[in-house]
Parts: sequence; C-alpha cells; structure tokens
Amino acid sequence: MPHIITTVNVNGVRAAARKGLTEWIQRTQADVVCLQETRASDEQLAETLAPALASGWHLASAEPSAKGRNGVAVLSRRPADAFRVGHGDEEFLGSGRYLEADFDDLTVASLYLPSGEAQTPRQEEKERFMKSFGLYLADTARVAVAAGRHMVVCGDWNIAHTELDLKNWKTNKKNSGFLPHEREWMSALFAEDAHWADVVRLLHPDIAGPYSWWSYRGKAFDNDSGWRIDYQIATRALAERAKQAVVERAASYDQRWSDHAPVTVQYR
Repeated sequence: MPHIITTVNVNGVRAAARKGLTEWIQRTQADVVCLQETRASDEQLAETLAPALASGWHLASAEPSAKGRNGVAVLSRRPADAFRVGHGDEEFLGSGRYLEADFDDLTVASLYLPSGEAQTPRQEEKERFMKSFGLYLADTARVAVAAGRHMVVCGDWNIAHTELDLKNWKTNKKNSGFLPHEREWMSALFAEDAHWADVVRLLHPDIAGPYSWWSYRGKAFDNDSGWRIDYQIATRALAERAKQAVVERAASYDQRWSDHAPVTVQYR
C-alpha cells in the first residue's frame, strides 16, 4: 500500500510545469500524487509529465471533454491495478472531474469538485454534482469497508468546511465554497455513523487551516489569507493510520507554481 499520498490542484499542468512542478515531482517522497485541474488532454498531460514518466512514474488520467478546463490524474510509483473514470453520474462522465485508481487493498481517487458561484447556473451544477457524488461516496465506502478495503478521495473539494478552514469566513458566508448547505453536506460526510473522515483535520483539530489555496490577487499569500479546500477524505480505518499531514506551502510568492499548495499525508 502507498504510504505517502499527495494531492494538488495544479491550475493548468503545462503552466505549472514551466513554473516548477517538474522539479517538485523530482523531489517529492510521495508514492502517489493526485492532480486536479490539469486543463490538458491525456496526450498533452503525458507529454508535459514526460520527465516524470521517464524516471519511473506511472500515469492514469481523466481528460475533460471541454478544452482547457478541469482534468484529473493520478501519478504513482507503480502502475495501478485498475482505474475508473467518473462516479456513475452521466452528466459528469466526460467532465474530467473524478478518477479512481486501485493499489492492492487501497483505492486512491482524484477529485475536482465544481467551484460554483452563488445564485447562478454554475452553483446549480455544483449542487447536482454534490448530490450524486454524496450518494456515491456513501455506497462506495459501505462496499469498501465490507470488503476490507481502504479508500481515500484526494482533491480540490471547493468547500471550506468550518470557520477554521477559511481566514475571512465572516465576509464569505454568502459565497460559494462557504454556503451553509455546502458546509452541512461536508458535515454529513463526517458524521459519527458515516464511513469518512477528514484526515488533515483529525491530525490538526484546533488550528486555523492549514490553508491550501490563496488568491493570486492582492496580498492573500503573504498574509496567509487562504482557504482549506484541498482535502484527503479517507475511510475511517485508513484515516486512523495517518501519522503526519503537511501543506507544502511555497517559501515565497514568486516560488509558487500553482495558486494551490500540495497537501501531503503519511500513513502507517
């Protein structure tokens, strides 16, 4: 089973590669890296990540049907036993938003949940995704646990769950990503009788953040005025095996290769 798993929204894999993603992949100790918002076809993604693939990494990807949007992938030190695209909702099958990869008794998924915009069709799309995906998560976790399998869904969930997950929460109560019903949806995933747990929050229960996304505008990064929207959500038996979680925040604004930072968890 992979012991170190990283998730990161690259905000365009070709742009990120020009800014330092390739060098980061060379340095990382992760066994599996989940990528979101690649904004690339499968061919473009493989071409961009060619140095990593040449050095022994393996790639599974779900390209978006809309050019230049979405796209998720899983990079791994060894090839996946199997992989699946989508969560069973035909509306989003070709959207490049969800991919699962199996490694022995572990399934690692890369998710890019729609960002939404309050009171617009984009928010309606987000909530349709949330509805079907929530049902899928409940069913999939139940089957996995019954079969003795583990699962972790890594990615950009585009929701800050609690006030600890958003620096300026008071001014974002009516904005997508911090709407009350979005946060309630997350809470339902982590209910005591549910199968899922927020790994980073289990390890860091009382701190603000650690944030994983900062706007490129203004001084958000310098002031650490961020959002924690990149999660590793694991079935509980796996979550309990997590021993360390870090956000790999760049040392300075000019060293960023994405507006998100990698979220890395080490499991026992």
